[in-house]
Amino acid sequence: MPDSPAPPTLASRILAPFADPVLGTLVIATLISRVGRGIFLTVTVLYFTFIIGLPAHEVALILALASAAGVVSSFAGGWLADRVSARRLLVWLSAADGVGLIVYVFAGDFASALVIAVCVGAIEQAANATRAAIIARAFTGERRVGARAVLRTVTNLSIAVGSGIGALALVIGTAEAYRAMIVGAGVAYLLAVTQLVRLPGSVDAPRAALAAPVTTATGSTDAVASARAERIALRAHSPWRDRRYLLLTALSAVFGMQFGVAEVGVPLWIAQDTDAPEVLVAIALILNTVVVVLFQVPVSRGTHDLRVAGRASAIAAWLMAGACVVYALASGVPAWAAITIILVATLAHSFAEVLSQAGGWGLSFELADPVRAGAYQGMFSMGFSLGAMCAPIVVAATALEHGLLGWVALGAIFLASGLGTWAIARSAARGPGPAASTSAPTDTGSVSVVA
Repeated sequence: MPDSPAPPTLASRILAPFADPVLGTLVIATLISRVGRGIFLTVTVLYFTFIIGLPAHEVALILALASAAGVVSSFAGGWLADRVSARRLLVWLSAADGVGLIVYVFAGDFASALVIAVCVGAIEQAANATRAAIIARAFTGERRVGARAVLRTVTNLSIAVGSGIGALALVIGTAEAYRAMIVGAGVAYLLAVTQLVRLPGSVDAPRAALAAPVTTATGSTDAVASARAERIALRAHSPWRDRRYLLLTALSAVFGMQFGVAEVGVPLWIAQDTDAPEVLVAIALILNTVVVVLFQVPVSRGTHDLRVAGRASAIAAWLMAGACVVYALASGVPAWAAITIILVATLAHSFAEVLSQAGGWGLSFELADPVRAGAYQGMFSMGFSLGAMCAPIVVAATALEHGLLGWVALGAIFLASGLGTWAIARSAARGPGPAASTSAPTDTGSVSVVA
């Protein structure tokens, strides 16, 4: 009997993404740019507050309007990625993003900070949608979800490194230190552009016509009529006409508010309603990062299959609902108990995050019309941006305002959206059509959360 092949070594698994020219390029660019993102996220709010001198309500308004700009630009980025070179579009957007970050050092009042933040927020989300369109075209099936998982793992690692670098500005505390860090963040984005230019032209939308050329009575091609027919054919493939995909996007946007729970709800809950020390906020963030880095890739395997993606979404729904209830239990108990409860809830929340992301990626790719990959990914990214914009309001109006009952209501929202996503996946897997046929059931077993 022949010897079975040896399992891949850790080094070979780490280097595997670099073997693919598209994924390798995206990984290196993400490593560089997301370090800059981590730096920027660490210093932004305090830069607005302590260096520019803006009050808290103006800072909140700036962040909200920047998120709102991202909602619109997400779809625009995907829409453009179907009509122009996605590679060139990503290069220009990433370069503009880097320049936009550097321009922050010239902000001196509310108006200038608002204009810069809105422009940067719009550019950032348009670039994210374009990147998703590139992944949708460059890979198929399981490799698409795997690429998203690898890039998300790299993103978390890089942001963690960038956050540590950005913390130096907080320690030094001078305006010069803050501005130097912001310039460094922008430079990181610009350095990443030097890698993005290496993307091959194959990531662009195919130029094959969707409609037959219109000819005149003499047999020549009518360019104006042919272009009009092409536009009509493109509109027929629009995600705005796909009710199933619209519903998937809406449900994913609702579940995406779980990021707002981690970024807004849990820190304020710990500080205001529990006896746990505030340093627990950082510990919870580190625990979440560890879970994402270790489990996002293995959990994502097989979620190109609609049934597996739906099952991942259902498990995520129950875990997130449970995490909300457990978070609530940390109030009114001794500090040691509150710490234990928060960490248990964070663990459940973190696995809900990686499972929901894996399931959402699989469904967003497999249920999309490949003719309009950019527009569909732009639509899905737009939903995520909308969820991120609404999350602080929803979390504050439920959990932070009403305590236990609010946390239960928030958990019910996540449960309903996650199970709704599972229902869409289950229906699509049973029904005819491209979505069902593009995801052959290669693995319909239970979703694994171990490597």
